[in-house]
Order: sequence, then structure tokens, then C-alpha cells
Amino acid sequence: MYGFINTCLRTLVVEKFGEETWDQLRLLAEVQDTFMTYEIYDDVITIRLVQEACKMLDVSSEVVLKLFGEYFFSFCKMSGYDTMLRTLGGNLVEFIENLDALHSYLALSYEEMNAPSFRVERTKDGRTLLHYYSDRKGLHHIVPGIIEAVAKDFFGSKVTMSILEQPEEAERTGKREHVIFLMTQRSEGTKAKTQADGGEQREVEEMVMSESIHQSFCPSYPQRLWIDEEAFCNAFPFHIVFDQDLIVKQTGVNIQKFVPGLQQPGIRLNEYFSVVHPEVTLNIYSIKKFINSQFVLKTRKEMLPECFQNQSMLKLRGQMVWMESLQCMVYLCSPKLRSLQELEERGLHLADIAQHDTTRDLILLNQQRLAEIELSNQLERKKEELRILSRHLEIEKKKTETLLYAMLPRHVANQLKEGKKVEAGDFKVCTILFSDVVTFTNICADCEPIQIVNMLNAMYSRFDRLTNVHDVYKVETIGDAYMVVGGVPIPKDTHAERVANFALGMRISAREVKNPITGQPIQIRVGLHTGPVLAGVVGDKMPRYCLFGDTVNTASRMESHGVPDHIHMSPFTYSVLKDKQFEIRDRGEIQVKGKGLMTTYFLLQNLVLSEEQIMGQGEDLCLYRDDHKELDQATDDVREVEEERTSPSKEQSSSSSPYLISDDPSPVPAADDAFPAADSPQHDVLHYVSDYSEPVENGLPSENAINSRLCMLL
Repeated sequence: MYGFINTCLRTLVVEKFGEETWDQLRLLAEVQDTFMTYEIYDDVITIRLVQEACKMLDVSSEVVLKLFGEYFFSFCKMSGYDTMLRTLGGNLVEFIENLDALHSYLALSYEEMNAPSFRVERTKDGRTLLHYYSDRKGLHHIVPGIIEAVAKDFFGSKVTMSILEQPEEAERTGKREHVIFLMTQRSEGTKAKTQADGGEQREVEEMVMSESIHQSFCPSYPQRLWIDEEAFCNAFPFHIVFDQDLIVKQTGVNIQKFVPGLQQPGIRLNEYFSVVHPEVTLNIYSIKKFINSQFVLKTRKEMLPECFQNQSMLKLRGQMVWMESLQCMVYLCSPKLRSLQELEERGLHLADIAQHDTTRDLILLNQQRLAEIELSNQLERKKEELRILSRHLEIEKKKTETLLYAMLPRHVANQLKEGKKVEAGDFKVCTILFSDVVTFTNICADCEPIQIVNMLNAMYSRFDRLTNVHDVYKVETIGDAYMVVGGVPIPKDTHAERVANFALGMRISAREVKNPITGQPIQIRVGLHTGPVLAGVVGDKMPRYCLFGDTVNTASRMESHGVPDHIHMSPFTYSVLKDKQFEIRDRGEIQVKGKGLMTTYFLLQNLVLSEEQIMGQGEDLCLYRDDHKELDQATDDVREVEEERTSPSKEQSSSSSPYLISDDPSPVPAADDAFPAADSPQHDVLHYVSDYSEPVENGLPSENAINSRLCMLL
């Protein structure tokens, strides 16, 4: 079938059931998404689509095919064939009888079209039978849908069709399927009445009068034929008269030129011609049966003279008329040609076709139409290529966006995509987490690089999944260090709880990763700290979303001063979590580099959530319900602890260090080992620099320590 049929089926599914249903249907049927109008596709594609549609809708093929028939009529009208269809006949019977002629015309554009054939039969008891012939089995239920839609739309009547008989036709007509429908037609009087009541009475009356004129018309025939034999044969150069035995009695002058054997007396028509359409046996019975069909005959190559052997066979297209008084059949025909090229291939010229024969005009007009069809095909192919490229581009665009969103927060990435400048944001309170692998330096010294990569990849993949579970933002990974923040870039009231649960999940996940040296689960140190930060995008070539402030440095100190397989937190984080559902143990006062004495704590467990919920494996994954009032309370708690820490009784020598934000009523002291900006004494530009457990020489870490740790500007 041509792609036009499959396109109609696709449009029907999309319009009635939606694009998703079509995608599901085509995947089940294993067919492509779109079809080219003038391209031929295997009938199996259409059959598979119908079969899968029946399964999806749980209905019979009869229902699906009838629905397709109704829609196919509407689709043809929308595709520009409306006027052509309306002018086929003045009533439904005439419409059906001229369908074969329409198919013959469409074959000029759809050269390989194998259309069905229709024949209307009126029985002696007044019944109207529709004979349907097709090479395709199982599609006859489309016919009632089409005919009923035509009757309702064009002729304001209602038709009921039922299958009367399905005789075997393979041997007699060459068609694989022959179905006889009983047609019962009645006018929709209520519809006419409604139209009349609506102010269209005149139109209805004109229709009635027009119908009566056609019915009362009586033609006048002359007593004798006022044309002689020679004039007739010249006026109709392509015609054949034959009797019931197919013996040729008379032929046109030009058909004699191209089929010289017809000049011999007693020649039978089937000796020189075979029937192309309709696919019936060439005898009087079959011809009479399809008398309303257009007949296409083709010359037999073996019967032509040698000079015609190298040419394409001549095809004739025309009408059969039975002459009862003479008991003969006249075949009024013309050469069946689509283009000037075909005219030339058959050794014909325009002069060989009668002046009154519209075949001359048809050839010239169709020559340009074929060129337009070819351009249309090229345009359609380019359109399909563009659609495929657009789809691939969209896929690649999504991959790029996924990568960009992995590097930057979504709203920041969207601003950069739009070419906007991303302003730095001041976050009054957030919770930062640092973690690293215990004895990572020793592991690196004793393992192959690929083993280290595999170990870190296994660990980070688990950590990355947890960031989605608890909705925290992964800032960076530096070697074995993993940095996460809660409450940035989108402020959240439960930032500390989220990071705390994330830390518990990290500890559980780390136990699933093996040390490549010992084969034992690896251990990590985790540090948490809560406080204010400044966050923004740094860099143009490879922009990064970075955090600035002493909170970053203090969180790093919590990690470096921590204990293996423990979650170490500052008093600031403790003040936020102390009244939550966590078990926390006081570690006591410890000396923190650059901070002096600090009371710190260990986070042990969540008293409410199970390990499965923390790991995002439980049924209830909604772990948090943010309350905006908690944000102000958390800020007050942090300031309260900060005021206690910076009171004169505990003030350290570093208290005179510059602050991150000089006008903050409760600033967090900057680290004494940070690198201050030379031109800005009021602010520290802080780096994440992990503490080293290795010996320090001349105020600097040893060479091994430098090799095992990386520093990064945040």
C-alpha cells in the first residue's frame, strides 16, 4: 500500500486516542513513526497495525476497520479530494459505479496502486447489491464505513450494509476476495426537515426539482446513424467492435497501425489483447458483469510484428458499450499514457491521438504534475530527514542539559543558557558536609590507579544517589573528598536534617565498598557544620558553583578532626539538630586548628527513620516537611551558639581575625590559615584545605601529604 493509507491510519489514532497511544501501537507493530505519501509499503505493515489496534482496544477487526473506513473518507476530503469525490455521481449508486474510474485517474499519480474494484447490481426483486473485489483479504469491513459516511455526507441518506455472500473468486476473476454486500438506503427525512426549519427551504426545493429533472429526462435518437464507416473509424482512431465470440468486426485506423494483425478477418480479441483492469477473464460474460467499469487492455507482445518487439506494450483504456440490436460490444478507448516519455517509448505521437480526445491534454498536464510529485517526494523525504535530525538534536540537547545540571544548579544553569549573569547569593544559614576516605594515602601507594578509580566510582555512585534521596546539592569531589551542602542553592528549612540523614546514608553506603588492599569495607570520616555562606558562579570557560565563607573551612575542620566511621559535627549544627529525632553524643572540647577549643559532637543515628528509609529504599520516601518558621529559629540558634562561643571567657587569640561579613551581628571567625585577599582586608577568600595527619615541616605539609591531598579554591 502507499504511505497515504498508513498516514491516514496514524492520523486516526493520534486524533482519536492521542500521540502516546500511537507510539505504543507502532512499537507493538514494529513499524516506523511516519510514512511517505507516494512511497509503497508492504501490506503487512497495515495488517500489523490493525491487529495490534484490535488487541489494545479489545475489539474485533470489524469495528476497527469500519472506524478506519469512516475516517478514511474524511481524511481524503481533508487531503484535497473533496470536490473530486462530490462530482463522481448524482446519487450513491452512480458514486460507487465511478469509483473505479477515480482509481484509474489516481493511478496517474500512484503508478503502482492496486485498488479494489466495485460493481453495483440491481436484482429483480429490487435489492441493491454491492460487489467488492480486492487482492487483499480481510479488509472488506472498511467498505461499509466508507459507503455509510459518503451516503450521510453527500446524499443525506442512511445506508445499512450487511454481508450477503463471500464467493470464491481466485480462478474466475483473478481477485483474492469477492464480498457481496446488501445495501439498504433510506433518506434522513428528519435532517431535511431540520434544514428547512433552519431557513434552507429553497435549497431543499432546488435539490428536489433538480432530481425530478434528471428522472423525467428522455433522450431523442435519430432514425438512422448520420456518419459513415470511414468517418467513424477516423473520428475514433482507437476503438474495437467485437461480437459475443470476441471476433473483431471493426477497428479504428490508428489501432490498426500499431496492431496490424487486427486487419485480418476472423481475428479474436483475446488473441491480441489481455485484460489488465478489471482483473477478469476476457469474455462477454465478464465484460457485461463489469460493464460500468473502465477497461484497460494490453497488447500481447508475442502477436506483434518484430519491429514492435523492442517497444513497450501499448495499453488501451476506455469504456465497453453493449449494442443489443447488433449483439456486439464496442470498446471506445484511448492509449493509456502518463507522460511524454511513455508516449515516446511506445512509438506514438500526439498527432496519433484524436483532437477531441482529452488524453492529449492529460499527457501534457500530467507531465508537469509528475515533476511536481517528484518535488513533493523530495520535500517529504527532506522533511522526514529533518524530523529525524530534530529528534536526535533534542536527545543530544537533553544529554547536554543533564550534564550541565550535574555541574550547576538547575536555576543557575538555566540563567547561563539564557545568557544572563548569575548574581552571587548570600545564604544566612546552611549545612555543609565534608567526607574523606580513611588511610586513602596508603591505599593509593599500594594499588594500581585503575583500582583507585573503580573504588571511588563505586563509592561516589552510591553517594550521588543519596543526594537525590535527601535533596542536597553536591558541590564537588576532590580526590577522596566529597562535599555536599543543604539549603543551597534553594533555601530549605530542614537543611541540617537532610544533610544529617545524608551523612548516615553515606556511612552505610561506604560499608558496601571494599578496600582493594584488604578486601574489608572502607571507612570514611564525615564532618558537618552549619552557618552562613556566599554562593555564586566562578569562571567563564568552565563555570563552577562555589561556596565562600568560614563555614566551608569549619566544615572541613570537622572532617579532618573527626574519627573514622563517625559523623563529627560542630556546636552550630548540634544546636539545629538537638531537638530533632537524632541520637547525638557529646565529644567534649577539642583543639581545632585555627579555631581554638570547640565543643563538638558525634551523630550516631536517626531514632525515627529506618536504614531503608535513609537509603531511599523504604515505601515512604517523603522524609521531610519543611516549615518556613523553622528557618528563622535555626538562624537564631546558630547566632546564640556563636555569641556564647565568642564571649570573653572563651575568646581565642584569633578573635581579632577579619570576618567574612563585617556588618553581621554574629560573624563566624575566619580561619587563621586562610588566604586573605590582598585588596580586601575585610573579607577572607577561603580555600578548602584538609588538615593533614602527616608530619608538618617548616609550617608546610610533607611532600607525601601534598601528593595525597588536593586544594581547591571555593
